[in-house]
Amino acid sequence: MSVLPIHHRTVTVRGHEIFYREAGPADAPVLLLLHGFPTSSRMFRDLIPLLADRYRLIAPDHLGFGRSAAPDAADFSYTFAELAALTSEFTETLGLDRFAVYIQDYGAPIGLRLALAHPERITAIVSQNGNAYLEGLGADAWAPVLALIAERTPETEAPVRAIRSLDGIRWQYETGVPAEYRDLLDPDAWEHDAALMAREGQDGIQLGLIADYGSNFALYPAFQEYFRTSQVPLLAVWGEGDQVFVPAGAEAFRGDLPDAEVHLLPTGHFALETHAPQVASLIGDFLKRRVPVRP
Repeated sequence: MSVLPIHHRTVTVRGHEIFYREAGPADAPVLLLLHGFPTSSRMFRDLIPLLADRYRLIAPDHLGFGRSAAPDAADFSYTFAELAALTSEFTETLGLDRFAVYIQDYGAPIGLRLALAHPERITAIVSQNGNAYLEGLGADAWAPVLALIAERTPETEAPVRAIRSLDGIRWQYETGVPAEYRDLLDPDAWEHDAALMAREGQDGIQLGLIADYGSNFALYPAFQEYFRTSQVPLLAVWGEGDQVFVPAGAEAFRGDLPDAEVHLLPTGHFALETHAPQVASLIGDFLKRRVPVRP
């Protein structure tokens, strides 16, 4: 089977250049891939070729991340509401009116806000360590973030800054990955992310977003009501060793979506780094059964 090319494109949304990766037939069902912190659409580099024969894969870099524009925090309000609004406008600019969405980390509140605003557009959700429940928060990992959310001071900012340091980012990649899979981790991944996080202006961007994360907690009841009301097809593919979003967050989906399909994989927060073929297989099987695809 031939490998379809990945196109690297940009589009302007509200005056901001948004970078995105795209692959697959133009008339195939769409899977929108929404990355998390501290990475970019590059996190999907191994997944996209495995699904592009059946789906149109579109993976944008959020504003402030990757190769998308990164206006200064003094000039743009970096909140999850704003990122979700930009992502919605991005999909409209590309003419996407029906799509499944893959949500991971920051991609979860962004994608679920899209679903709240336009439930008719969402055909299915794939959550890969993309949380929507308080049960899913790892206590130790979230302690400094919760302190910042409660009160933003120089003292609460300092430990949060460490999260986007090279060591902090590497911790996210390596923690929870069993020894037998450690040599599948590509050091370029965390070094690439750390280099982008070290750019001028990132301090204000990332502190602003982390301080705003409490706005997502406030929406958890609305996300859960959306699940119950819509019964949207949902696949949770979770790295069971993740200490940021723990497996209880994956299992919690079943409380609102009895038909949710939950798979815990022996890996960590960035499951695609070690288990991309397995994740692709689970997604392909899930979407084939739950969402109509091209012959």
